[in-house]
Amino acid sequence: MSNAVLHVADVHKSFGGLRALSDIDLQVMEGTTHAIIGPNGAGKSTLLNVCIGRIAPDTGAVVFDGQVITGKRPHEINQMGVVRVFQTPEIFPDLTLLQNVMVPAFAKRDGSFRLNALQLTSGQSAIREEAEHWLEDVGLYKQRETLAASLSRGDKRRLELAMGLVQRPRLLLLDEPTAGMSRHDTNATIDLLKKFKERGMTKVIIEHDMHVVFSLADRVTVLAQGRIIADGKPDEVRGNPVVQEAYLGGAH
Repeated sequence: MSNAVLHVADVHKSFGGLRALSDIDLQVMEGTTHAIIGPNGAGKSTLLNVCIGRIAPDTGAVVFDGQVITGKRPHEINQMGVVRVFQTPEIFPDLTLLQNVMVPAFAKRDGSFRLNALQLTSGQSAIREEAEHWLEDVGLYKQRETLAASLSRGDKRRLELAMGLVQRPRLLLLDEPTAGMSRHDTNATIDLLKKFKERGMTKVIIEHDMHVVFSLADRVTVLAQGRIIADGKPDEVRGNPVVQEAYLGGAH
């Protein structure tokens, strides 16, 4: 389809005798939130790693924005506009929140994370202002001079989200964005992601919390044992008896 930002085409991946992904074919459409769900070991994280170039598929291809990106290195794919936010926040604990967001902003401009403390302290005004903008957008502006190590888990996730957003992604990949959060923080994250959804940002979310999935997703793909067992609109997937048996446990 012409408005597919990402197309995973007939991807297979095995590790030794273990088949992690089989016959994976899915499309992520422009401006949508596409959730990928499934039990532990279903292949979700492997699929994301294939999409960002951390793992090479045995066969098949990944196409982003009309270009085959299979075989490209992770930093090359990132420079093209694919940004991943990891399950465990990857932040710089000894830097301030503002400095944390300035690092990927500089890297996006220069293609390198080799920065010195002076750059982060002074910085170019445009990069500093952009970092401040995204910190304000995720609700962390007032804490911008605080060291990241002092943040709660929920705030660390929001900080990493700002670090992703400052790179102006064409496609944002979120790996369990609410993992380990309290219900309050989870609901706050849902509201935050809804705001970006309203702006037309294209996102892929891996998530175990079905409240999060059905609050945000336009489309849901269900994996089990490395295969797609269902793909469709949230209500279609929620009512699918195969999905109920394999994953949702009969819960509606």
